[in-house]
Amino acid sequence: MALFRTRIESATPLEGVDAVLADLDGVVYKGAHAIPYAVESLNAAKTGHAVGYVTNNASRSDATVARHLTDLGLEVEASDVVTSPQAAMHLLAERVEPGALVLVVGGEGIVTELERRGYRVTRSADDAPAAVVQGFAPEVGWLQLAEAAFALNAGGFADENGLPWIATNMDWTIPVARGIAPGNGTLVSAVHTAVGRFPVVAGKPETPIFDEAKRRFGASNPLMIGDRLDTDILGANRAGFASAMVLTGIDRAKQLLAADASMRPDFILGDLRDLHAAYPVAERTRDTVRVGRAKVRLDGDRVVIAAEGDDELDLLRAACAVIWESGRPIHALQVPEQLYA
Repeated sequence: MALFRTRIESATPLEGVDAVLADLDGVVYKGAHAIPYAVESLNAAKTGHAVGYVTNNASRSDATVARHLTDLGLEVEASDVVTSPQAAMHLLAERVEPGALVLVVGGEGIVTELERRGYRVTRSADDAPAAVVQGFAPEVGWLQLAEAAFALNAGGFADENGLPWIATNMDWTIPVARGIAPGNGTLVSAVHTAVGRFPVVAGKPETPIFDEAKRRFGASNPLMIGDRLDTDILGANRAGFASAMVLTGIDRAKQLLAADASMRPDFILGDLRDLHAAYPVAERTRDTVRVGRAKVRLDGDRVVIAAEGDDELDLLRAACAVIWESGRPIHALQVPEQLYA
């Protein structure tokens, strides 16, 4: 991971990258408003890199997302937006021929992609659909979830060989202007309870959406930027992408310090300005890690702040290096409360 590589001081997280892929909620915007420094930083990254936007949110089409991003000041075309419904179409094509009837639980984002590929759309299990595609939309309620259950239970199927069921993503929560709300994973779980099996999943952290992004931009060394360890970073690591965690969304210091090996990012960023800044080297002397002027060491089962330094982010980077390299779970260590803040 870049956090632990030997790097020259002048290297930024963008060095050697041919495509920058950004999550949306918590990275680019929160609610209707852009996150500070996100727009100018991503526009600047377009010099020398493809820049794309990868979202699990299935409620909007790529064109609708692109218009929103353009309104925020980003330089974006619809083709720059990779959605979980687009990834779901590759999974659907492996199971159902174009022209088939597909029951949709969700909104515009799924319907748009199905119609582009020649599928027919229904909202009723009584129409005997050939598959079910489920994604988030604010209007999804009991009636749509029940139709999915009726379709999936038709004919007595109760195993993975039954009617194809594809979920765009399994995010348990979604950040909105008023706070954290239930996400598509919560809605999928309701259907799962009724049908006794799980769907195939297209979105983060599963690899289909990352495969779609890599194809779209012809990337060989992409960097994925996210705010969630369990979707953005885990998915990037599974796909073999470099990853950067930005502390402007869902997960913060507490989650980073406790992250297991599968969810650890290559870079920890305060905001997206750090894409263009030299990423500091983590230097080791015996049991101590120094990042910038911050020093952290492990003393038995105690994580000790040897020097706070003058940058809280460097202190967090140093603490992550010490804890992650210890090979111990966070609950087995005594961690200063200051680090969680």
